[in-house]
Amino acid sequence: MLKIDLHVHTCYSTDAATTPAEVVAYSKKRGLHGVAITDHDTLKGALKLTNSEEFIVIPGIEITPLDGHVLALNVREEVPPKMALPETICRIHELGGIAVAAHPKNMYKGIGRQITSSLGFDAVEVINSSTFPFFFSTNQSRKVALGLGLPQIAGSDAHFPSEIGSAYTIVDADSEVDEIVHAIKRGATVPCGKPIPWKLRLERECMRLKRKL
Repeated sequence: MLKIDLHVHTCYSTDAATTPAEVVAYSKKRGLHGVAITDHDTLKGALKLTNSEEFIVIPGIEITPLDGHVLALNVREEVPPKMALPETICRIHELGGIAVAAHPKNMYKGIGRQITSSLGFDAVEVINSSTFPFFFSTNQSRKVALGLGLPQIAGSDAHFPSEIGSAYTIVDADSEVDEIVHAIKRGATVPCGKPIPWKLRLERECMRLKRKL
């Protein structure tokens, strides 16, 4: 069994500050076996870490299509943003990755009612530590996954080091990235996690404001 945070940002996302080295250090501190690096519309952060021999790194992207956000896991080429959802998901599959509906019931960034079985999602992120309101979003996202019969995953959506591991997915697989992704796709997963504490949320917003100045 592997404990993996499937939604982590690095400083290659414009709204995040975690360096690749900090990802590894804090992940190990939290008892994680690995992470998926899912920076906004770029693979740069993921590619900095994918050669690590001591830690599992799933290369990914948090894509911004025309509606909501989509996690592309196990891709090694970038997927253009601002495409329609079906086109985005099709491109992820063409690259050999899996498409996850990210925080679908987040009040501001979720896909919501647009998720249908015809879109071809491979899984749903039912626990996202950064969502607000957390418990409502989690319950509603789980209903989406159950209604569509899709596997459930969890991720912290960490943008700063101390947030890593707030949510994670238990995956029944060995340590090969391809095997982990196949296990996710067949539903050999258990999502776990809790919301990021208010203190850390406030620190995140303060750091974001400083970065904009």
